[in-house]
Amino acid sequence: MKIHEYQAKQIMSEYGVPVPKGRVAATPQEARQIAQELGVPVVIKAQIHAGGRGKGGGIKLADTPAEAEDAASQIIGMRLVTHQTGPEGRIVKRVLVEEQVQAQRELYLGIVIDSGSGRPVVMASEAGGVDIEQVAAASPEKIHKAFVDPFAGFQPYLGRQLAFATGLTGDLLRPAVQLMTALYRAFTAKDASLAEINPLVVTSDNRLLALDAKMNIDDNALFRHSEIVDLRDRDEEDPLELQAQELGIGSYVKLTGNIGCVVNGAGLAMATMDAIKQAGGDPANFLDIGTVNDVSRVVNAFKILTADPSVKAILINIFGGMARVDVIAQGVVDAHKEMKMGVPVVVRLAGTNVAQGERILEDAALPLIRAIGLGEAAQKAVKAAG
Repeated sequence: MKIHEYQAKQIMSEYGVPVPKGRVAATPQEARQIAQELGVPVVIKAQIHAGGRGKGGGIKLADTPAEAEDAASQIIGMRLVTHQTGPEGRIVKRVLVEEQVQAQRELYLGIVIDSGSGRPVVMASEAGGVDIEQVAAASPEKIHKAFVDPFAGFQPYLGRQLAFATGLTGDLLRPAVQLMTALYRAFTAKDASLAEINPLVVTSDNRLLALDAKMNIDDNALFRHSEIVDLRDRDEEDPLELQAQELGIGSYVKLTGNIGCVVNGAGLAMATMDAIKQAGGDPANFLDIGTVNDVSRVVNAFKILTADPSVKAILINIFGGMARVDVIAQGVVDAHKEMKMGVPVVVRLAGTNVAQGERILEDAALPLIRAIGLGEAAQKAVKAAG
């Protein structure tokens, strides 16, 4: 689950991360009032779940409360398009009004879970203010990492190593270690999958401030954090992904291709997407209906895919283990009864009760494209999608 910048800063601040003074505003008038209360030049920042806001016109400077109101009136309600929103953009409903900060240096600081080691990794870089992916691709030596033993926690010597590596020495050494420790505490306390400060700035008066902040929370841990669930902004989420959650589909992620996938098991779903790419196509989604024997789960998956105008063909790839193929086949039949497909459907079935499943499909006499192997199914789906 993603949260807004102002929400991430509030959480980080509670754990001791220094952030600029400011508050969120939903109207230009509120922005003016906040700027007046701060009594200093301010920056008006669009609040959406995407980066690159400045290049899209979503960040403006204001020297007076009147300018703050004018800037907010330009940003609130705009459709902000960035490299992370896609061409459809996002409608801005709130802005963060913060004090302007004079920065001497811009750095990067972030924490994620490293899947290889199974541990949190704290990353720091002198190349702040730009996408860390760009830095990793162009200058990987500029990214310094400290792997954290989750039982021991973030130790001061790790902070000192990262501080020295990024030039945070002298009077900045102790504040840097304290800031990293505070960020790690927020990361673990809120069960985050990402906590990022970009840029982390050294101000003209030699302070460290989190000028921008991002936090993603592990969905599987939300049952422990009702206070985080309350921060959810459904307007920032993909409507099909929301619908999939409401319909109880195991896992659904919208992608950019045109071949819809219905698969049981996350590993098989990944393999299916790889097979589609290898066959020259592009998957429209990751969809794992899970290891369940539930006809409605299959029907609901079809509801999601047929609602996506980008889907030009559907590939059903089922390998029944604990899940029974005959139940999946009945779901395919029921889906055709309930809705108009409108696109070709390729079906590959294998595993438990496959003979019964094949019989169900044959008796229904549906206009399906059949395949035996995964490679064959992917090729037929790519061809069917045109």
